[in-house]
Amino acid sequence: MRIYLPATTSVLRTLVDEGRLTGPHTAFAVTPRLREFYAISDAGADLEELEYAALLAAARASLRLIDVDPTAARRRVVLAADVPDAAVSPFDDPHTEPGAVRVTADVALADVASAHVDGAEAEEDVRAAVAVVLEADLGSDDAQFVVDQAEGHDLAWYATQEIGAALELL
Repeated sequence: MRIYLPATTSVLRTLVDEGRLTGPHTAFAVTPRLREFYAISDAGADLEELEYAALLAAARASLRLIDVDPTAARRRVVLAADVPDAAVSPFDDPHTEPGAVRVTADVALADVASAHVDGAEAEEDVRAAVAVVLEADLGSDDAQFVVDQAEGHDLAWYATQEIGAALELL
C-alpha cells in the first residue's frame, strides 16, 4: 500500500544515514474513509486526486513535526512509500483525518518511492505556519490563513536516489 509519511529534514537525514525509519508510524493513505469523504464532497475523486489529498494531509502533519524538532529546517517533508497492506490499519476515530493510518512496519529507504520537500522560497511561510498550526487545528481563522500561505507552496519531488543530494543543498 502506498503511504504518505509526514517527516522533517531530520527524519530524512535519519532515513539516509540508517537506511530505515523504525515503526510504528502515523501516516496517510487512500483509505475507505478518504474515498467516502471525497465521494461525498467531490462527486467522486479519482485515485490520483485521492493520493494527492493524502499527501497534502501528510504535509500538514509535517508542520506539527517541525514544531517539535528545533533542529529541522523549516521545510515540510513527505515520504511516499510502499509498505505491506497487512502493516497498515486506518484509524477508526471519526475525529481524525479521513486518510490517517497506523503503520506497524519499519520504512526502509528501499520502500520509499519519492520524497516531497519544500523549496527555499517556502521557509518563511513554513516558519510562520509552524508557530500557529495547532491554533489552526483548533479553529482559528487567523491561524488558518497563515497555514494556508505555507500550504500554497508546492512540494518539490525527489526520486529516492536524489534524497541525499537534496539534503546536502539544505
